[in-house]
Amino acid sequence: MEFESPANLPLAGIKVLDLSAYIAGPYGCALLGDMGADVIKVEPPEGDNLRKYPSTLAAESRAFLGINRNKRGLCLNLKDETGYEVLLRLVREADVLVHNFRPGVPERLRIDFATLSAVNPRLIYCAMTGYGAVGPMARHAGYDQVLQSMTGMCAAQAKADGPPEVLYGSVVDYYGAALISNSVSAALYQREKTGRGQAIEVSLLGSALAMQSARLVWAEGEPRNLERDMRSGGITGIHPTRDGHLYLSANTPHFWRALCGHLDLADLADHPDYDTVKKRAAQAAVLVPLVRQALSRASAREWAERFGQSVPCAEVRPVEDMFDHPQVEAMGLMRPYRSTQAGNYLGLAQWAHFGASGEAAAVEGEAKDSATGRAAPSLGEHSEKILSTLGYTAQEIEQLMQSAVVQ
Repeated sequence: MEFESPANLPLAGIKVLDLSAYIAGPYGCALLGDMGADVIKVEPPEGDNLRKYPSTLAAESRAFLGINRNKRGLCLNLKDETGYEVLLRLVREADVLVHNFRPGVPERLRIDFATLSAVNPRLIYCAMTGYGAVGPMARHAGYDQVLQSMTGMCAAQAKADGPPEVLYGSVVDYYGAALISNSVSAALYQREKTGRGQAIEVSLLGSALAMQSARLVWAEGEPRNLERDMRSGGITGIHPTRDGHLYLSANTPHFWRALCGHLDLADLADHPDYDTVKKRAAQAAVLVPLVRQALSRASAREWAERFGQSVPCAEVRPVEDMFDHPQVEAMGLMRPYRSTQAGNYLGLAQWAHFGASGEAAAVEGEAKDSATGRAAPSLGEHSEKILSTLGYTAQEIEQLMQSAVVQ
């Protein structure tokens, strides 16, 4: 049975064309789909290159599945005039179009904002670029770890006297995706007031800098190079235990006293040498060995259970533990999917619960009510159905498929 987004979701009825590839653009569109939008992933005949990324899944890239949920799939050759006409029909009915082509490419493909807004003046047109549309690097290829390296993130991640280190997990891409979702939602709201669409530009460069706004403050009179790190240091961080590692955060006086009580270090709780975060960071060489000696009495899991609500902490776990973690289950954050390529699998579900009362039972109930969703599409999985909704006859669809304009 064809999945339909619940009508109560805030973007139900909004149609999104996703012409992007890799992570930032596609995941931004997935976030819109999570909020109820009908997202059509438009791929070229060779498909999104993320499908070809290394994966321990045999039939499909794990990353592609995770990043392209809640979409229908159309495989379309935009370089063919007939394929371009198909896209124009889609644009006439669409509310949003997202792409991540480098500046100059949209004009060459005739999918720039000026061209498409003439077809549909209400279109919200979002371009995700590496470095923006102007400037000396505008036409450079931008990727997550390239921008991490450029903007100081890798340098800041380095250990003392060690080389720069990449933050794995495509953090810039994912933050860029969130900015796409945020910007498109804001533009849709503005369109309700003005009746007209607009062009939006989101860049990986802007995303990488927005992530570091706490560092990007340069006061008048300060030297250019100085410590800009926000890490509190001292006790806050990952510590070994008898079995496993535990992350601790005890920055407030309340949590510091609670930690000292649990670790039988009560004499440190109100000691004047350690009664602020700054002092504890300065005295890390004294305090950390004492804390770690105490933590060695039990495992990370035992300490996490013992601390409970009294000390912010977490046992360091692999991501696989999240599939059946009781808190994840209570929040309904995972759900089953079925892919024509990969079969049945668990994946991320709704990350926000719209209309929830705030009561745990209500949140859990709402999550269970929408426990199934649309898996990432196989290449061209919904092409025929999408064409039929655009007014193409069965004979015309067959001709398009045979000519390989559509797959």
